[in-house]
Amino acid sequence: MKSDVANMSLAPVGKKRILWADNDMPVLASIRERFAKQKPLAGKNVSACLHVTAETANLARTLKAAGANLVLCASNPLSTQDDVAASLVKDFGIPVFAICGEDRKTYYKHIHAALDHKPVITLDDGADLVTELHTSRTEGAPRIIASLEETTTGVIRLRALEKSGRLKFPVIAVNDAASKHLFDNRYGTGQSTVDGVIRATDLLLAGKKVVVVGYGWCGRGFAMRCKGMGALVIVTEIDPIKAIEASMDGFDVMPMAQAAKIGELFLTLTGNKNVIRGEHFRVMKDRAVVANSGHFNVEIDIPALTKLSKKVNKGIREHVDEYILKNGHRIHLLGQGRLINLAAAKGHPASVMDMSFATQALEAEHVVKKAGSMTAAVYNVPVEIENIVCTLKLKSMGISIDKLTPEQVEYLAAFGEGT
Repeated sequence: MKSDVANMSLAPVGKKRILWADNDMPVLASIRERFAKQKPLAGKNVSACLHVTAETANLARTLKAAGANLVLCASNPLSTQDDVAASLVKDFGIPVFAICGEDRKTYYKHIHAALDHKPVITLDDGADLVTELHTSRTEGAPRIIASLEETTTGVIRLRALEKSGRLKFPVIAVNDAASKHLFDNRYGTGQSTVDGVIRATDLLLAGKKVVVVGYGWCGRGFAMRCKGMGALVIVTEIDPIKAIEASMDGFDVMPMAQAAKIGELFLTLTGNKNVIRGEHFRVMKDRAVVANSGHFNVEIDIPALTKLSKKVNKGIREHVDEYILKNGHRIHLLGQGRLINLAAAKGHPASVMDMSFATQALEAEHVVKKAGSMTAAVYNVPVEIENIVCTLKLKSMGISIDKLTPEQVEYLAAFGEGT
């Protein structure tokens, strides 16, 4: 099958990066070893719309080892690592349709190339494949055994589709697995977002007033990292429970209208749109830095920022655009408002993606076993799969834990014993 990548000559560098990441992904490696023997996905056409990174490459290798006929495209125009894409094609024989910096037309051309593969299983990071299967490519929906969704934004879209009664096939909310959001979102996004901001700006976080927009698992992780580096962290929220939690975690909590006046670095992590808007830009300090680590570039109202500006200086530093407002204040937008941890950095560390992608791989095996018995609904990852992933991860870390005694098992299953 054909591919569309930026530069095949980059493959040797990409292969080194893939194998380096594999060193820190022992859980996925152990699953790949078993898959290579048992071939649980033998002959199944699988299309994946994911961030094309070294870590994703090792998931792709695992699915291929399982016998899947896999095609990979990008889930974000700026997240593709071109050397990795080239290596997947040249060294591992996996068709890839992804080019870093591709325009919208090319992005959707690549998504349609993945759907031309006639998949029976899809893997999504943002639900773009599923959305196309429900809109412009509905002819492919009846073939789908299930789709696996990797990110918060995608799950939000899919639950809305389910609620409307229009969901056409089963979907697994891999993002909602405890082994995913507790670790990938909190520790992976937390660290990689800080990494992306620092690479793009070279800012010293110590002493900076950092506004964390949204205190979900990603927001928690980023806030935690910034606090650890000496930043003065402010949280904005719409959820009263999360707002209380942020306050009790030691952060200032206030409305965005108030935070906009005092913040120096703003980071959106909500999964919603226009959480930083024109009225907020108008009151920001000169040289405020604004970035996003939510899946889509809609969290920051970039059209409003453009309208408020008398001049836009593109690329004053790599991944930094300067918007000069009519009042003379400069707003520095990072990564065109796209995922800063992938636009300016290299995404999550391999160690945390080991767990997320192990869950993806085991869930792909699971839905094949359950084919035909699942209705068109959004499902959670079975706890048995979560326990397998976490047990393997603990083993790889050299950590042992206790087991229940027979007496304890009996006690937990009974109700008669009291005070």
